[in-house]
Amino acid sequence: MKTLCTIVGIKAVSAGLLALALCAPVMAATPWQKITHPVAGTPEAIGSYANGCQVGAQPLPLNSPDYQVMRTDQRRYFGQPDLLAFITRLGTQAQQKGLGTMLVGDMAMPAGGRFSSGHASHQSGLDVDIWLQLPRQRWSEQMLLKPQPIDLVSANGKSIVPSQWQPRIETLIKMAAQDKEVVRIFVNPAIKQQLCLDAGTDREWLHKVRPWFGHRAHMHVRLRCPVGNLECENQAPPPPGDGCGAELQSWFLPPKPGSGTSVKKEPPPLPPSCQALLDKHVL
Repeated sequence: MKTLCTIVGIKAVSAGLLALALCAPVMAATPWQKITHPVAGTPEAIGSYANGCQVGAQPLPLNSPDYQVMRTDQRRYFGQPDLLAFITRLGTQAQQKGLGTMLVGDMAMPAGGRFSSGHASHQSGLDVDIWLQLPRQRWSEQMLLKPQPIDLVSANGKSIVPSQWQPRIETLIKMAAQDKEVVRIFVNPAIKQQLCLDAGTDREWLHKVRPWFGHRAHMHVRLRCPVGNLECENQAPPPPGDGCGAELQSWFLPPKPGSGTSVKKEPPPLPPSCQALLDKHVL
């Protein structure tokens, strides 16, 4: 299967995060979508966040007083036990602080693997999208199936929309970043900039919050590889510091001539264990 990937500017290369490049698949489906139930076995995240799979995945419980799961018809609410525990933990903290109900977006498919749309990552059961709106009243089933995101970023992309920004959004992001299992949180550069402005002297947690294209209405939370998962590939640590200096400001500069290119890129070979899983269950 081929994908059409647009690498938006040289920043994508310098950040070392090509796994999160914006990819529009040429084909409508991937083999992983044919696996409709988790693969039995000891829970294990295999491969990288953008080229992997998972065994022994679990569905996130859909009925919880502390969070609600959106677009359940897409069946992207599976993950490793550590991810389910994190979501439950964060939702409980949000309720205890009176922030509102946490809205959970995409996690992974039952066996992980490549999505047909929306993500290049989310493949090993360790990523989750959490919306940056916290309704005071729980959403109806229809609202959850067709959720309407609130765009927090101005039209020019250089700042947040003041009327939409609330301190509880920062509280939610900060709680997630302070969780010991979290290694990265991706947000829009304008959202990162606002967090930097508001953080005061307590800035250590900002290290994990990284700017990335899109992410105007949600944060993408990524967990470390679980202990004992020998085939799981951790991402390299982010650069030292709070990330609020020149690196962040570079996201607001005009792109250099010729830095944006559109190329057809063949996906890398699957990890052997993931290929074997596909061979057994699909091919």
